[in-house]
Amino acid sequence: MYKLDPTGGKLSPDDPPYAAVTPRGGPRHFDGHPNGKFVYVIQEIGLKVSAYSYDKARGVLTELQTISTLPKEFSGENDTAEIHVAPNGKFLYASNRGHDSIAEFSIDPKTGQLAFLHTFSTQGKTPRNFELDPTGSRLLVANEDTGDIFVFRLDPSDGREMLATDDSVKVPSPVSLRFVPEP
Repeated sequence: MYKLDPTGGKLSPDDPPYAAVTPRGGPRHFDGHPNGKFVYVIQEIGLKVSAYSYDKARGVLTELQTISTLPKEFSGENDTAEIHVAPNGKFLYASNRGHDSIAEFSIDPKTGQLAFLHTFSTQGKTPRNFELDPTGSRLLVANEDTGDIFVFRLDPSDGREMLATDDSVKVPSPVSLRFVPEP
């Protein structure tokens, strides 16, 4: 973690300069909650998501919880990849490469802790990246090994309805998606 001097544009290590993660967890990506109080880190090797409280005044992350991205009955090979908090702050999504799914969690608005809801198939292999549209009503998944991008519809009010649409496109080895704001 770093402090930013906005005047000079310089970074300096914060105190403490890091937050602890599960040993050999392999932190890959993180996303912050829209309320600014929580941060979520996906562990590529550990196959888990860690929830942290964020003290903005001190720049400190404190671990709250670590939870698996996989259903209990899964025992195959897997790596995790991407993580996003829904724009409404009610849900968190995490991709599983191997299980070829997106895990969905509900977020407790007071504590920031996660509850595993379910996984849904990405309709392809190796979902390396996914992106939520700015409204939180669509989720696009880039399946690297099958060379396709699928669009899913989600209900931002309850988050439980995750439906594949007829929208998909073939793209050689897609690895990253981003929405670009209109000018």
